[in-house]
Amino acid sequence: MTDYSKPWLSHLEQLQQLKDRGLTVTDDQRGLAHLQRIGYYRLSGYWFTFRQRSGACTPLNKHGKPLLKKGKTDHLALDTFKHGTTFQQAVDLYVFDKRLRLLALDGLERIEVALRVDIAHTLGRLDPYVYLNPALLHDEFAYKIDQKTGVTRLHKWQESHARLINRSRETFIEHHKKKYGLPLPIWIASEVWDFGTLSHLFGGMREEEQDAISVRYGISNGRVFASWLRSLNYLRNVCAHHSRLWNRNMTDQPRKPGNNEATLFFQGWQDSHVQARPFLLLCIVQYLLMTINPTSTWWARLSGLLGSFPDLREASLDLKGMGIIEGWEQWEWEARQ
Repeated sequence: MTDYSKPWLSHLEQLQQLKDRGLTVTDDQRGLAHLQRIGYYRLSGYWFTFRQRSGACTPLNKHGKPLLKKGKTDHLALDTFKHGTTFQQAVDLYVFDKRLRLLALDGLERIEVALRVDIAHTLGRLDPYVYLNPALLHDEFAYKIDQKTGVTRLHKWQESHARLINRSRETFIEHHKKKYGLPLPIWIASEVWDFGTLSHLFGGMREEEQDAISVRYGISNGRVFASWLRSLNYLRNVCAHHSRLWNRNMTDQPRKPGNNEATLFFQGWQDSHVQARPFLLLCIVQYLLMTINPTSTWWARLSGLLGSFPDLREASLDLKGMGIIEGWEQWEWEARQ
């Protein structure tokens, strides 16, 4: 492990270091206030894209060996900033990103609530305690042993379920425990499941039950819908942990739907950059909301927010960084009943 040698810096020293590296600070007091309230390293995720880049090079590890494949080069971020970039621009980008996360969470909350109903209603019809009955779930989820953990995915899911039930202080949970004991019927238990618990259980359902739910949202293939839910869970975690969202590389990417499905933004799956950025997932949120709440103004609010993106031409940044799809302003979303 390489020794860490960077010294502790006071907020004033942090501000001076940024100025020494070429970042314009027009108001020292406001700059200090932002560093004290938001923090240097949280803001650094936003001014990182303001930094100058090296010429093409091949980075080496501590042993002097190339980090990239033979013949590959990269442009490394330097400590100095691009001319004309400012501290306030980084703050403006941070504020935009914060508003984007909150708006995404608002849409995801509605999807989570609807998904609870869909899963509990569909599986509860089979067995009120279906999550304890592996025969009613997909064989790979219920019976296949993970060679790393020694348990099935169902076992891991049940552990998560048990933790959520155990730590819940909801009155209806406590009432059922006292009057009837455990286990809880799925329509009660699901009320304390988080998005991850829901999406993982959906992924472990049989194809027949998956399809019965996904078709309601205009997606014929339940496996595609399962991948969408996994990706939305990743999006939800990014937002819930206050991580940078706007130009994040989304490592859990949604599968492409059928050719006549999600037609407004289907082209997003033809571009690897769009696939790996958050705008495609925001389109999926809106697509699902057109079933859950057709009169929602969520897309209008998102459009307004995107229109307020900071002017960052000095840093060569715009909405393309979040994977925007050309022509999105003219889209007319159709409600599904």
